[in-house]
Amino acid sequence: MKIEWVNKDKAEDVAKLAVCLLNEIIERSGLAAFDVDEEKAVRLCSDFMADRRYRVLAAFEDDRIVAFGALCESQSLYAEGRFGIVQEFYVEPEYRGQNLGQIMIDSIAEYAKGEGWKRLELCTPPLPAFDCTVSFYQNNGFEITGGYKMKRALA
Repeated sequence: MKIEWVNKDKAEDVAKLAVCLLNEIIERSGLAAFDVDEEKAVRLCSDFMADRRYRVLAAFEDDRIVAFGALCESQSLYAEGRFGIVQEFYVEPEYRGQNLGQIMIDSIAEYAKGEGWKRLELCTPPLPAFDCTVSFYQNNGFEITGGYKMKRALA
């Protein structure tokens, strides 16, 4: 299995897996929390990757992406500087439980250290349907910090 940082030329493949992630969250949570629009996802992913503010690590089985992690930089006073946010992380179901996710998280952490980031953050739904997801992240060095992820639509 090949794992590498990818550029905009892989945006369509990444976006399609992101749509799989969103659909899985909707299915498992029973909440239509996302507007899933594959065309829009492809366009946005391409734009984000073009200016390198959205970095994507991908795992390949032959020439097909089977997992990805997308991250971007943020900064705050509470984090005492710059840090990374894992915006999306997805491993196709048939590749889960094979340490691929752990290898990818470790690679993302190494990248983050190289960027001088203080920490990585991510969000996962705090629902029983995602207990395995939460355990995966805890087993890979993340800790629950509490609170709720909230949004306010502006459009």
